[in-house]
Amino acid sequence: MTLREEAVALPELRPVPGRPFGVYIHVPFCITRCGYCDFNTYTPAELGGVNPDAWLAALRTELQLAAERLAGPTVDTVFVGGGTPSLLGGARVASLLDMVREHFALAPDAEITTEANPESAWPDFFDAARAAGYTRVSLGMQSVSPTVLGVLDRIHTPNRSAAAAREALDAGFEHVSLDLIYGTPGESDDDLLRSLDTAVETGVDHVSAYALVVEEGTALARRVRRGELAAPDDDVLAHRYELVDARLSEAGLTWYEVSNWSRPGGECRHNLGYWDGGQWWGAGPGAHGHVGAVRWWNVKHPNAYAEMLARAALPVGGFELLDPDALHTEVVLLKTRLRQGLPHDVLNPAERRRAEGAVADGLLVSADDRFVLTPRGRLLADAVVRTVLG
Repeated sequence: MTLREEAVALPELRPVPGRPFGVYIHVPFCITRCGYCDFNTYTPAELGGVNPDAWLAALRTELQLAAERLAGPTVDTVFVGGGTPSLLGGARVASLLDMVREHFALAPDAEITTEANPESAWPDFFDAARAAGYTRVSLGMQSVSPTVLGVLDRIHTPNRSAAAAREALDAGFEHVSLDLIYGTPGESDDDLLRSLDTAVETGVDHVSAYALVVEEGTALARRVRRGELAAPDDDVLAHRYELVDARLSEAGLTWYEVSNWSRPGGECRHNLGYWDGGQWWGAGPGAHGHVGAVRWWNVKHPNAYAEMLARAALPVGGFELLDPDALHTEVVLLKTRLRQGLPHDVLNPAERRRAEGAVADGLLVSADDRFVLTPRGRLLADAVVRTVLG
């Protein structure tokens, strides 16, 4: 299958000195498509010519072109996501990191994360990834309820996620994260609490918990539209979030972003780079990058991606130049979601007055020259941001 597209020329990229720099690599392969997922992923039946080795060859070319374009900034974090990176196997995941090292200098304390799905990550995968230099693993757990996993079209068994987390810890990973989804139709409070307790009992130092979102174009959206499943209820989602926060806080995991909790030192530095003004190159089909005032995205289909790189062209599908107003909006949106909060001096006088109004409404607190979301404010974080921006 050939999907010939013309690459879009990127404008000059000017990294902002002093800000952390990351590399995100998107692995587009999945065995099956989960019903709720709208990520840029492809099953074997949807690919006509690009296999993992061909994709790795194309990726090597993109990383080389990226390093030439950026004049080789030091990389503070690497995040291999997807898709299902663990489908590559340990040897390919190790070679992927070698490619990054070939073209970029890694900071001595670089955080290097790979995502993994429980059904495709086993002790040999974790051993190989750890030996290659990965420092962190993020596992898609979602739930321990068979009913919930069935609705989400997850193919791993309820106990496999916890076993995989323990295997990663046994392989020597100090930082292991489990991702949960709450609010799935048919989920009970007890289902969620069992999932939280299981995650805590594994000994991982990081948990992410996301409310189920019914994305247009997904199998889940079609089932909701046909009336087969109920749409997530906002009041139920708020209640479930409170359960998540209470149970994880009791276990010593503290929120540091609205949907993320960790033990001290377990925060995901790569994601903090997204939220706190960092810059990154996004490599792989459909990956997004952001350097200076330029945000861009690669073409989505792996075949088109590989075809462009075979011509030594960056596989850019489009870009936008962020003006000062857009950059300001992003700063307010992202920093407000962090436990460290939004610095007062980021806001103009009108925005600061509106933020003080949110303090009076119990949605923010003001301390140490920062506005920080209250527990109630976290439930309404997007609304708080809209209020502050006016």
